[in-house]
Amino acid sequence: GVRRNYPWIVALICILGDGLLITLGISGVGSAVAAHPALARLAAWGGAAFLLWYGLGSLRSALRGATLETTAEANKPLGKVIAATLAVTFLNPHTYLDTVVLLGSIGGQVPGGGRYQFGAGALAASCLWFLSLSLGARILSPLFRKPAAWRLLDSFVWVTMWTIAASLLRNDLSG
Repeated sequence: GVRRNYPWIVALICILGDGLLITLGISGVGSAVAAHPALARLAAWGGAAFLLWYGLGSLRSALRGATLETTAEANKPLGKVIAATLAVTFLNPHTYLDTVVLLGSIGGQVPGGGRYQFGAGALAASCLWFLSLSLGARILSPLFRKPAAWRLLDSFVWVTMWTIAASLLRNDLSG
């Protein structure tokens, strides 16, 4: 969004990916994973490993310092943008924990057809979130030309990723 690399397409891919995973979750896959401790543990440890790795990349970036190139020359080809978006969407174990396991477990507890209404509400929130991120980021592009802003963002991402990873591990070890 900040680089203006196909923000509508990125938002659409993220929304469709979330919709697919939310549907899987409320259809019973989330409850099945939650009911099997070994699967839940694997998901927690896999999610924590991914978040620690991702957070380490953000820490390194924060220490190096950089600015975000927001000019037209920084635009990537559509194929690369789509591939990167699909990778972040489907290779991130935390995505599965949030959509399939967490939302699926909660939605699975709603009686009758209410779980589908729950899923529709979750998808509506997903639409709002991804459209806000993809399209609203354009407003922030002048800010991210400054190294201090980019370092602050990378530091925030690092702390957030490691905090979530620690939470996953703490919950798994105490549960």
